[in-house]
Amino acid sequence: MDNTNQRRIPFNGEIALFLRGLIIGKILTILVLGGVAWWLLRPYTLVRKNTVATSSNSNPASPVVSNFQSVANLPVASVNYGGSTAWAPIRQLVDSQIQSDRPELQLRYQEPNNGTPSSSSGIRMLLDGQLDFAQSSRPLTESEYSLAKQRGFTLEQRQVGTDGIAVVVNPSLQVPGLTVDQLQQIYLGQITNWKQVGGPDLPITPFSLRLEKADSAIFSQNQNLQNLTLGSNVKYVSSTTEALRQVSKIPGGLYYASARAVVPQCTVKPLALGLTSTELISPYRDSLVTPDQCPRQRNQINTEAIKNGSYPITTNLFVIIKQNNGQAQQVGEAYAQLLLTDQGQKAIERAGFAGVR
Repeated sequence: MDNTNQRRIPFNGEIALFLRGLIIGKILTILVLGGVAWWLLRPYTLVRKNTVATSSNSNPASPVVSNFQSVANLPVASVNYGGSTAWAPIRQLVDSQIQSDRPELQLRYQEPNNGTPSSSSGIRMLLDGQLDFAQSSRPLTESEYSLAKQRGFTLEQRQVGTDGIAVVVNPSLQVPGLTVDQLQQIYLGQITNWKQVGGPDLPITPFSLRLEKADSAIFSQNQNLQNLTLGSNVKYVSSTTEALRQVSKIPGGLYYASARAVVPQCTVKPLALGLTSTELISPYRDSLVTPDQCPRQRNQINTEAIKNGSYPITTNLFVIIKQNNGQAQQVGEAYAQLLLTDQGQKAIERAGFAGVR
């Protein structure tokens, strides 16, 4: 019996030693594997942390430009500005909000002494020192850049919005729409009858502002507009109001202008436009509102199509800033900054245009 006990003691000790070694081994294995996993995952953890940190600081100015009140260092000044008639809704809605929220910047709209308001007249007045900044619905021309340099400063165009160019016709006209190429040919006198574009046998009577005074363009800015000759059947008008009145009376009448200016009108019908005849996009959203439904209802601007680029003819809205290291530059940059705040962009869209942010 003593011999049996002597044999059992070493056996139990070996089991204890074995279990102890097994436990320690597992612990060491877990520690090693955990360390390896930590090391392998460490770069991902660092990337995630850096990503979060970068994301939070990627736009450090975003809280600053959220609304008019948060724009810092706004100059205390009385400001003369003017320009494009297409900007009229912005002046009525957005600028009035700026005046209410930031009264230290007093905005005074100036019309030209001679002629009608337009992008061209506003830029000319800016060059002549009559304005602190200008509102334009077209890009600056090479001659305007050149003239500014001759006068000892430069001009900068700051985009703050996008406008669509809409075509309107007499409400009685039945035509599916026009391609951009067809529209241009109409104004060049190459297409003169509606039957040439799928409409009735009816002469086309196109109306237009003088190209040098127009705020909207259906021809590319790359084309030499100064040497562009429109068709002999084009009727020139002094204003959009006059054009709409004429189109409403003439069955074959046609006119183009800022979508914001013509799409909601009751006396004319907006046409769909496209790069091809199979991809026509309406300048209005939802179904067409007929003249008998207006003004209880009005056609609403298709701002989504204008903003996403599917609508074929658009123009950019620019604040034209005089770079002269003086008050004009300071107030021009301040005004553009106000329009580019979240509040400014939302107000621009409420005015019927597409924002740029």
